[in-house]
Amino acid sequence: MKINPYLNFAGDCREAMTFYHSVLGRDLAMTAHKDTPSAAHVPAEMQNQIMHAALTTGEGTIFASDAPMAQANSFSGIYLSVHPTSVADAERIFTALKDGGEVEMNLEETFWAKRFGMLRDRYGVNWMFNVD
Repeated sequence: MKINPYLNFAGDCREAMTFYHSVLGRDLAMTAHKDTPSAAHVPAEMQNQIMHAALTTGEGTIFASDAPMAQANSFSGIYLSVHPTSVADAERIFTALKDGGEVEMNLEETFWAKRFGMLRDRYGVNWMFNVD
């Protein structure tokens, strides 16, 4: 069984997923509400918002959408756990994601990992890094 995260944004899904694609991804597919068969049933203010996005990151996929029930991006208590294959990749990704965000624990060597760190990015998504 594979478990993939599905993030619900409050109107900034396109921006967030485009940013994540520039940092992490290989393939990004996004569909706006206006481009679906159900477009006639979606409020005008949501037509350009993302109904579904899929970012392939190598071994996994991050799914996302703009959700009307997401009044604010609230990902409290949830972390996306990233396991880069090298310290260099971890440092590159960590540096990109911390821009405009907040570092909870700097990326550093620990007794269990070559590097471990935690941050909340500019979109409110929590990330945890672990390099074995």
